[in-house]
Amino acid sequence: MIRQPKGFSLLEILVAFSIMAVAITIVLRIFGSGVNNAVISEEYNIAVQIAESILARTGVETPMDIGEISGIEGYKYHWLVSVNIVAQNTPNSQSPQSPTGQVAPTAQAQVAGQPGQVDQHSTLFAVKVLVVWGDETSTPRSVELRTLKLG
Repeated sequence: MIRQPKGFSLLEILVAFSIMAVAITIVLRIFGSGVNNAVISEEYNIAVQIAESILARTGVETPMDIGEISGIEGYKYHWLVSVNIVAQNTPNSQSPQSPTGQVAPTAQAQVAGQPGQVDQHSTLFAVKVLVVWGDETSTPRSVELRTLKLG
């Protein structure tokens, strides 16, 4: 009577463990990069919220002064606000006119609460907010928002 071996040989077990180790390594890399991408996405989301907040405050809580101001938010996000004049409408300046000779509506700024009256001293400002973050070991990341504001 010949006895049949029961179980696996040592070689079969080593091959199975090797295949399992490679599979686990691939799965961990996939999940690791997914978590890393989620962290980066969250940082961009926070940076955009900071930039939008600073952009909304400019000219309302802080004066619309020409130049640059900077600061830091949350010990990580460094921001820079840059304000420049794009166009200025003074009583002596010529407003763009339509072919009929009337002042173009886009050049008129209404006085608050008084429809039909035009503010002759309006200035158009270009406002840029740049938010930069990152540590010394990685490439710095940044978000930049731009808008025009009437002041």
